[in-house]
Amino acid sequence: MKRLFLAYAALFAIGTAWGSSMPLVKIAVGGGHVPTGIMAVQLGLTVVVVGAILGLSGRWRQIPLDAAHLRLYGVVGMIGMAIPHFASLTGTAHLPAGVMSIIMSLVPLFVLPLSLVLGLEGFRPRRLIGVLLGGVAIILLTAPEASLPAPGLWVWVLVGAVAPLFYALEGMYVSQTPARQAGPFVVLWMGSALALMIALPLAIVTGALHWPEDGLGVPELAIAGSGAVSVFGYAGYIALLRHTGPVFGAQVSYIVTGMGVVWAMLLLGERYSNWVWGALAVLFVGLFLVQPRRNPLDELRVETGDDGV
Repeated sequence: MKRLFLAYAALFAIGTAWGSSMPLVKIAVGGGHVPTGIMAVQLGLTVVVVGAILGLSGRWRQIPLDAAHLRLYGVVGMIGMAIPHFASLTGTAHLPAGVMSIIMSLVPLFVLPLSLVLGLEGFRPRRLIGVLLGGVAIILLTAPEASLPAPGLWVWVLVGAVAPLFYALEGMYVSQTPARQAGPFVVLWMGSALALMIALPLAIVTGALHWPEDGLGVPELAIAGSGAVSVFGYAGYIALLRHTGPVFGAQVSYIVTGMGVVWAMLLLGERYSNWVWGALAVLFVGLFLVQPRRNPLDELRVETGDDGV
């Protein structure tokens, strides 16, 4: 019983912290920062923080650099970081943070049709219905009556949806790659370093990197905070997967999405129409149907000794 309580406490803590990322980005955007600059700073922070973790653990000496692993780092850096990060930041700049939090939870609903196309999954009506419900959720978000800042901004919902699509593509590649020697933090660090090589010149060219005239303030702290919760949210998620199993760990998506909406209401004063609440409810049902038929509580028996760094 204690183990069950600790597992759910960790699940809720990780999801609550991770869910604050979008509202924090929205605060940064409101302070005059643009997506290219935010992306460069956050990737830079990730490289420094994760690099320090690898350095202190001594794992940096064991980074695999064979062809398969270099391809993995490239895919993670480009498809898993640079493109989706830019898309999510751009969507957040134009949409309510709560709406963007809902959009970001579409990853499992993109994974299933991709798996069917590639022959990695068999057809199951229950899970297909879940994917269709995800489509219904997007339609509800783009409805004329949805609580978007302006009717014409529905297009940014589609731009934002590029992020979960590319995260799904990344996940498909990572799950099938023969490169297995690099732990998740090594992959995260190498991918972030490669993505930074793209983001930093882009930020410089667009003039997005500048020192605030009034010094560091709330918007800059929001950028740092968003980057930090993303890194440590990822670390906590990996630890949760290793100690509770994938089905139990997958439930974090519900909490990240729900708390993203709650944080947006608390920090930004956002309020939503019934269309958005309906989209959230439909999406949660879709996520439930897409998940494999296995009791998440059974996953609590899973244990490994690898810290994954």
